Amino acid sequence: MKKNIYIFNDGELKRKDNTFYFETSQGKKYLPIEDIKEIYVFGEVSVSKKFLEYVSQKEILIHFFNYYGYYVGSYYPREHYNSGYMILRQAEHYLDESKRLLLARKFVQGSAKNIINVVRYYKNRGKDLDDIQNQISILSYNIDKCQNIDELMGIEGNIRDIYYKCFDEIINDKDFVFEKRSRRPPKNHLNSLISFGNSLIYVLILSEIYKTHLDPRIGYLHATNFRRFTLNLDVSEIFKPIIIDRIIFKIVSKKMISTKHFEDDMGGVLLKESGRKVFIDEFDKKLKATIKHRDLGRNVSYNRLIRMELYKLQKHFIGETEYDPYISRW
Repeated sequence: MKKNIYIFNDGELKRKDNTFYFETSQGKKYLPIEDIKEIYVFGEVSVSKKFLEYVSQKEILIHFFNYYGYYVGSYYPREHYNSGYMILRQAEHYLDESKRLLLARKFVQGSAKNIINVVRYYKNRGKDLDDIQNQISILSYNIDKCQNIDELMGIEGNIRDIYYKCFDEIINDKDFVFEKRSRRPPKNHLNSLISFGNSLIYVLILSEIYKTHLDPRIGYLHATNFRRFTLNLDVSEIFKPIIIDRIIFKIVSKKMISTKHFEDDMGGVLLKESGRKVFIDEFDKKLKATIKHRDLGRNVSYNRLIRMELYKLQKHFIGETEYDPYISRW
């Protein structure tokens, strides 16, 4: 199975014949290119044209994060799977308001149902979450009534605001209190974890889109505009509760991460390299973890689930099968 490479040190990525290596002041580390899925760069790293040509040939994406752990962009090799027909179908579903609204509703419904399942999971383990579950359920009934994207985004935002209120009850740690959602920079430890985790899932889904006929620039819930990618943001709404939020609850409750993994900077609270490594380790484990797929009747990994979600979207666009989002079962 191919794996992701995470680079935290400063150095240079170079090609050497039919492989490449990462060179730092301490020496060279050769990387087996056939085993690499993607490269995540957190350090100050330079690359050569020869290196980029080689990773393009091998269809490897490179994702860059700045000093503060914020995602800044990706080296996205030429879209070899891109289909003119599929792009036209995606555009059709965006330009037709009813078709766009249908898809946008599906993304919000998938997110809301997976959020409710997360809340129910912890409620069944003794957490006092009845009121929050009821509030989210009531709001969810209004998703189908939304007549435009703005109304839908409003409902989605309200659901997430209520959902975030349950974090304190689930985590029950005075060092990780939610307070309110804050970004760039996050104002406390918990928001820092949410922001970092969300960046990882956005990038992961972008990478999976690359391996399909879909164009990541055409989103439906998140408006298609001059920003580079939006479809990955849409799909991430479905998976953030069951992947990123579950990781956060685990690493905090099991004391795998603490205040020592953070630093005050930019007027906010940011994860140190040690904290990012803890999160990424659990992120990789989660993606490899398998669950029994109720339709296939066999186990599939979370990483595979995401790819299957994109295939379902492809079938929707070509009129083969109407899209229904993945809903978790515990």
